[in-house]
Amino acid sequence: MQVQNDAQPYDTINITPMLDLAYVLLVIFILMTTAGVQGLTMNLPKPSNKPSTEKHELKIVQVQQGGTLTINGVGVNMAELETQLNQAKAMDPKVNIMIKGQAQAPYAGVISVIDLVNRLQIENVGLVTGKIGT
Repeated sequence: MQVQNDAQPYDTINITPMLDLAYVLLVIFILMTTAGVQGLTMNLPKPSNKPSTEKHELKIVQVQQGGTLTINGVGVNMAELETQLNQAKAMDPKVNIMIKGQAQAPYAGVISVIDLVNRLQIENVGLVTGKIGT
């Protein structure tokens, strides 16, 4: 039987107090960050149970793969598109414009249609999207 002398160094280090301190600091940081986060205040539109009785003309502008444009299925160039949208806005100031770009369509074509609609000051504009994964 050997008796260990207290003057000899230990072979192991007791890390339990250090882990306790780390856990306490982790809890303090979690509590302080959650207490310091303020929520965003947003005024979201309220849904209505009444269907809209207003009916406005709908124009669908498509940007095809080669950069060609169609409006309601009829091929047009940019100048013809501008005149048709001007005429539609003159007939109905709240005309609805939907912009649809094919997957392989050039992005610049879609942007040019959006710029045209903004220049004509048409307010009811939407972008047609597909489901993710289709």
